Amino acid sequence: MLKSHLPRSSIYFTRHPSNSMLSRELSFASLSSSNSCDPTKVILDCKNADEALKFFNSNLKRLDVKKNQQIYSAIIHVLTRAKLYMKARFLTKNLIQNLIKVHKPNRVCTLVFNALNQADTSKCTADVFGVLIIALYEMDLIEETYWVYSNIEILPSIQACNALLDGLVKMGKFDFMWEVYYNMLSRGAVPNVFTYGTLINCCRHQGYFSKACSLFDEMTEKKIKPTVVIYTTLICCFCSESKMSEAENMFREMKKSKTLPNLYTYNTLIDGYCKIAKLRKSLDLYQEIIGNELKPNVITFGILIDGFCKMDELMAARNFLVHMTKFGIVPNVVVYNCLIDGYCKVGNLFEATNLHLEMDKKCVPSSDLFTYSILIKGFCDMGRVNEGELLLQQMVKVGIVPNSVTYNTLIDGYCREGNMEKALEICSEMIQKGIKPNSITFSVLINGYCKMGNMDSAMGTYSGMVIKGLFPDVVSYTALIHGHFRKGNVREALLLHKEMIKAGIDPNVFTVSCLIDGLCKNGRIWDAIKLFFSFEVDQSDYSSINPNHVIYSALIHGLCEDGRIFKASKFFKDMRCYRIKPDSFTYIVILKGHFRSKHALDVMMLHADMIKMGIVENEAIYKVLARVYEECGDLKSALGCSAGLFESGFGCSVIHDESKSICG
Repeated sequence: MLKSHLPRSSIYFTRHPSNSMLSRELSFASLSSSNSCDPTKVILDCKNADEALKFFNSNLKRLDVKKNQQIYSAIIHVLTRAKLYMKARFLTKNLIQNLIKVHKPNRVCTLVFNALNQADTSKCTADVFGVLIIALYEMDLIEETYWVYSNIEILPSIQACNALLDGLVKMGKFDFMWEVYYNMLSRGAVPNVFTYGTLINCCRHQGYFSKACSLFDEMTEKKIKPTVVIYTTLICCFCSESKMSEAENMFREMKKSKTLPNLYTYNTLIDGYCKIAKLRKSLDLYQEIIGNELKPNVITFGILIDGFCKMDELMAARNFLVHMTKFGIVPNVVVYNCLIDGYCKVGNLFEATNLHLEMDKKCVPSSDLFTYSILIKGFCDMGRVNEGELLLQQMVKVGIVPNSVTYNTLIDGYCREGNMEKALEICSEMIQKGIKPNSITFSVLINGYCKMGNMDSAMGTYSGMVIKGLFPDVVSYTALIHGHFRKGNVREALLLHKEMIKAGIDPNVFTVSCLIDGLCKNGRIWDAIKLFFSFEVDQSDYSSINPNHVIYSALIHGLCEDGRIFKASKFFKDMRCYRIKPDSFTYIVILKGHFRSKHALDVMMLHADMIKMGIVENEAIYKVLARVYEECGDLKSALGCSAGLFESGFGCSVIHDESKSICG
């Protein structure tokens, strides 16, 4: 609280017409020489704020801030009382900046607070604490801002309160923000449009979208007109949840209220539509930007290019690069990275590399870590791992430090090639560069060894991972389970499954597929069915897993091999019932089962079903159908299948190798 119980002494200014400047600008030295003259009192007793400020400025260079905080306090009080808030805030920040050179921020805050609080005249005002709060907020000293608010009894101005609320949101201190807000209300604060804007923004960060809408309704009921920022924040909330119809409704309401959308509003909506692949709507909004004479920025084009690249619309994405030039906007590294990534994903490394070269020609800030990582992944995905490694060497040469993602991409590339020696060499280089292998590095190596059938090395890598305190993820466990099943190590595979459940790692659909497929292929069909039904009944250990065609195909294949065609047919019907489309391999398996059981009618019905489902017939299917029609005496159909078999090129199908013995 302010203290105003001390008596005030007066200072009188003698005016001389011939030397009025000298009379107004008393020097600090002359005042100091007289015991009766206190500069603080001189400032407080000045007739107006301008006179006080002139006196302060004339003596500013002689002031030792550490010893004269009260002089700063006096001028800040005078300026605040005169409602010269910007000047008061400027001097408050100046005082803080000087003190912060020798003290920590919390100590500075205490010193300034005490100096303002100890003023002893009726010319002082409690509003200075609002000025202090805003000054601290503008200097990003949010904790100190909160401390000041907590230590004053009088509620500061709503502007100061809003500054504190906004600062807490920017710091991510959301609970403190709500605590301060409810405290403000209890002390009689009346929220304004900026208060609601901050509250709605906080809700956006916390994901409390329904609360944000309630606050919006509350402010409109109070006849407070929302700003473009508030409308855009709510639109952003809806877009982040892909609720584009609600976002569009808010956009229409915004226009109806005659609040003009800004570029950020349009960018938010364009991004929302791009994320749900509604590119036509994004283009319409882009045209609206142009029509409203708003100039799109690099963010607008970045969103559009990224959206079109993700939908493989690379020509359209490339055209936006031309549009940028027309608007005088220089593409940045993010824009080029989106395009390079788009071309890499469709396997067009030639265009991706050309874009990389174009970046330097157009004076775009040089390629960054992400540029090289995208290109390296592109080359590795196309099986050109050696060229990916050359890019790694190039990025090191130009001074870009690779990270674990870059190295892991190369390690994975060599693992997929089966070149474990080279993968380990890259891993060693990574360690030498001071980058520690992470759980992804180990998972990639484990997966590589498992694919090679080297389960001893895979388990050794797994043990090393655990020793280093890294926890295997679902990918590592799935690779190990699959590897052990391929080797016929059913016991080890099931032990790993139990271990991952015990470790709190939920199996995904690939884990379940490996377990069921492994059990079926190792002759434990009933254990596979038991696992399938336990997973269907209780999904507590298998959250968010829906059986896919791989799981059903594995069960159908296992049952057919076991001669249980009726049970297999039941799973096939369930598969169709749950709208899971069987692929060619599933049809081959069930056709084979019915053929072996002499169910010619079922084979022919399945053939008709295949045609209805648009399944492309291949060599294995033609062989089964030809034999069935031949045995039924339908030579015309049999010949038709034989002709189809000839046209298929005898084994050009991918499934041919897996189905060589389908006709027994």
